[in-house]
Amino acid sequence: MDLINFRVGKKTISLKILDILLTERYEGNLTSLPNDNPSFMGVKDYMGTPTPIFDLGLILNNQSSYDINKSLVTMLQEREQDQKAWLAELERCIYNDQPFTQAKDPKQSAFGKWYYSFKTDNEDLRTLLARFEEPHNKLHALADKLLTLNAKGDKDEALRLLEKEKATTFMKLIRLFESARDQITLDHKPIIVFTTQDGQRPHIGLLVDQVEDNIHCDESDIKSLHEMTSMGFEIDPQTRKMMKGLIKQGEHHSLVLDPSAIFRPDHLQDYEPEETEAYGLF
Repeated sequence: MDLINFRVGKKTISLKILDILLTERYEGNLTSLPNDNPSFMGVKDYMGTPTPIFDLGLILNNQSSYDINKSLVTMLQEREQDQKAWLAELERCIYNDQPFTQAKDPKQSAFGKWYYSFKTDNEDLRTLLARFEEPHNKLHALADKLLTLNAKGDKDEALRLLEKEKATTFMKLIRLFESARDQITLDHKPIIVFTTQDGQRPHIGLLVDQVEDNIHCDESDIKSLHEMTSMGFEIDPQTRKMMKGLIKQGEHHSLVLDPSAIFRPDHLQDYEPEETEAYGLF
């Protein structure tokens, strides 16, 4: 059996090649229709056939990848504000000869606690975040030096060094925050996978984050749904209906999905088709 692997959030899903007609970059150009299924995004014409599009992120993760990325961008904005507030408080304490009560240990600051616990499967983002450590540690090491200078009566020198580090080390950190947010936003280029039941006409479209690779496996390599649930897996009804099994690939697993388990909404029968452009075939 030949399959294509797709990434959806932190999950990898597999579809049989014979179930796939085409992939198309998602441009947001869907026609919305009233529907009580939160994963139903709207309709896209495929060669004159109105095709319902479903967000696999919502189906599998209970949250769209767009919303997950948006939350991460917001989190980075908040952590940047934490770092700005930390430095502003250091400057205020030096100016006013007051004790500095913020964390000097970089791992104990608000940003540090998040930074050293955060994990991501995005290799580019992980590489970029690794560059945060050097300027962040340098700023925290600066606190003791400046406070010691100030305590010895050398306030002007402490403030001079602070201004120098604000223009260099701190600005480097701010630019890294900006780059990380851009990385998250620009990296996400979701695609629609048009699936088929008869090899000719589209059945549904599935929104995924990216194509990963293609694999070949035997039916015997797929762990059945019964085997998984017997080991304690909790599966919601919609996912259970789509899910054919699980393939182990090294240290990771891929969910084998049957897109025919999602039925076409009846109200598409009266939908007027529109022309659309396809962006690419497998």
